[in-house]
Amino acid sequence: MTVKVLAAGDNFILPETFSKALASELGDRVDISELLLPWPDTPFGAVGEVDEASGSEEELIAALDGRAALVTQLAPVTERVLDAVPGLRFIGVSRGGPSNINVEAARARGVLVVNVPGRNGVATAEMTLGLILSAFRRIPVAHGNLLRREWRGDFYRHDHVGREVSGSTIGLVGAGAVGSHVAKVLAAMGAEVIVYDPYLPAGALEGTATVVSDVDDLFARADAVSIHARLTPETARLVDARRIGLMRPGSILVNAARGGLVDYDAVADALESGHLGAAAFDVFPDEPVNMDERILQLARQGYDVVCTPHIAGASTQTAERAASGVARELRLALDGAQPMHPLTDAQPFVASAARAER
Repeated sequence: MTVKVLAAGDNFILPETFSKALASELGDRVDISELLLPWPDTPFGAVGEVDEASGSEEELIAALDGRAALVTQLAPVTERVLDAVPGLRFIGVSRGGPSNINVEAARARGVLVVNVPGRNGVATAEMTLGLILSAFRRIPVAHGNLLRREWRGDFYRHDHVGREVSGSTIGLVGAGAVGSHVAKVLAAMGAEVIVYDPYLPAGALEGTATVVSDVDDLFARADAVSIHARLTPETARLVDARRIGLMRPGSILVNAARGGLVDYDAVADALESGHLGAAAFDVFPDEPVNMDERILQLARQGYDVVCTPHIAGASTQTAERAASGVARELRLALDGAQPMHPLTDAQPFVASAARAER
């Protein structure tokens, strides 16, 4: 049986990247068609009842005609789309948070939905380490000065020099795919790593980090705090003015997780007062970010602030890993095996796909 698959890629995970992974995993068992979505050249957003989606319902419905499977990162799989393509039996979304998929509507229609958690764990961890090092050693400030033709020899003054990761205490809020990798590298660099993560399995990170049961204790003890939690109603603005106030004078805050985890106005206040020594952010509460955001204004004014446009997970390997992940899940489904990361109940996909192909 040959299953017709739509590879709905974008300008990060290209349609041909999905196609190559599908061909490698499944060979002639799949008949692949491709659709190119406009992200990131055009920002993603809400489409129907789903969010962080790219493209339109109309073009997706047309491209899915006669297709039993969809692999994608950002295609808007809404209730309208699912109703329009009743032959769709499999959706492989190549990301951890499938906010562009109406998972409940897919479940109600017996469609198997899978995702690829941790696909960008290494990339985000490495970017986090870059942000930490940039803030510790004042790299962006020194770089900017030099481009402005300023040779800052005073950066060797005792009150202007940066600090080393080795010997510092660095706190991580969250130790999943990203945080655990960050912890191991920081420990190898000689840092004392402390971690708060109520979901961490017993014994995890043993010999690498000290696990604490009180997040406030972590903020009070660390020279730098890096955030790696998921954004939920409970964790929104986890880093607020009170917790920033617990941090040591001159300490550093890093966030490459989600902008909603941090009160950015409170961070700006702490930078202006001198309580925080530096901050480094790859994410913001609203994206694309307002270019008049206080944190960006402080960076322009010469404060030790490092900002990047939500690119921590952007690597060639992330794209390849994501495409390979959904291709592997489709193979498992076609083989009648249990998917590794199902978001809906596994269906007898081979039989249902065969019916859809007739």
